Amino acid sequence: MSITLDNTTDVLVVIDMQVDFCPGGALAVAGGDAIVPLINRLGTRFAQQVLTQDWHPSGHRSFASSHPGKSPFSTVPMPYGEQTLWPDHCVQDSPGAAFHPALKLPGAQLVIRKGFRPGIDSYSAFFENDRNTPTGLSGYLRERGLKRVFLCGLATDFCVAYSAIDARRQGFAAFVLLDACRAIDLDGSLSAATARMRDAGVTLIGDSGLLG
Repeated sequence: MSITLDNTTDVLVVIDMQVDFCPGGALAVAGGDAIVPLINRLGTRFAQQVLTQDWHPSGHRSFASSHPGKSPFSTVPMPYGEQTLWPDHCVQDSPGAAFHPALKLPGAQLVIRKGFRPGIDSYSAFFENDRNTPTGLSGYLRERGLKRVFLCGLATDFCVAYSAIDARRQGFAAFVLLDACRAIDLDGSLSAATARMRDAGVTLIGDSGLLG
């Protein structure tokens, strides 16, 4: 797919490229660090860039450790729906919450921190998992006149997919650069997320074609 970028209306949104989501981290995504050089190269093509950062307080309710007898990747009901429980990860100000040290995006103008409310998880760059509490990203993009959102990062089937679908919900064109993403693929979650994105009108690009 050939895409002509418009630096006045296009934005690169880099999802959760943090130490804990890369090999050796608390919630590592296989090959998560392998996409860092590609994301750095993508950053040279976009004048507008936004980063997201998981930013959990200790004892967050999405942590399995907050639910005695529960193990990571099991689920529990929460007021906003079924919640997958995770290993403790991206705890505020911890080394694991930092961006990957090789990530070089000096042109990024905004960092959206999410998941900082103790009782609710947050996958999307746009909304908490209750699907109602906004992060403020939509308003930022609109005020900047940005209309097309290009997403990459971790993980394809959770935070990237939720962000892409919410971008469409908010009226933005959404593109997921699959070669610059990696997935957890928990019990078929990648296939399910891919189907949901397509149904929502997200454009999936297997070979980004943006680097020329």
